[in-house]
Amino acid sequence: MDAVRVALLREVLAGTEWLGATRRFAGVLRGSVVSHGGGLLLVGTPEYEPWHLAAHLVDEAAWSGTPELAPTLVRHDARPSDPAHLSVGPGRLAAARRGETLLVVSPQDPHAPLLERVHDARRAGATVLSLGPGAGELAALAHESLAVPEGTDLDLDTVQHLVSAAAGENAVPAPRGRRRFRDRLSRLADQLTAPPPTRW
Repeated sequence: MDAVRVALLREVLAGTEWLGATRRFAGVLRGSVVSHGGGLLLVGTPEYEPWHLAAHLVDEAAWSGTPELAPTLVRHDARPSDPAHLSVGPGRLAAARRGETLLVVSPQDPHAPLLERVHDARRAGATVLSLGPGAGELAALAHESLAVPEGTDLDLDTVQHLVSAAAGENAVPAPRGRRRFRDRLSRLADQLTAPPPTRW
């Protein structure tokens, strides 16, 4: 989903609780990775891997100048022969420590083995965030949780788009005199869509 579609989605959701909730959660995510600087681990379940969110966070990290937002995707079926960015397995969660942030994305409460790894990471000092049903053991383990229960207006994939976009936007503004790429792009779009100047 590109920036234009996210903007249209935000217009549709104006006045609902979703915009505030996703921005708040994105602010916690960004604040955690920026202040701790220990890296972001992103994990789903064996049935649901958050590939899309990983890709969008990598993009937002580059566009916003916040490299800490780029996650390490932890995959349940990772193989040593996979490319480096796809070969990180669940054993990485056992090495999670203070200063690192663990974001767990799941449409349902995860099974016991993943919950145990998340619990161990939290005990070791990692900050745990969850994006999912909002009830159950995962939400209880998380320092911060964004609930996307079934039967709501939005699905989990759409909420991930909103969170990743908001995480990049909430980055520290560029120093005065240097505009961020998105600011320049927005200004150009405004100029191109503005009515022609009146003749004098």
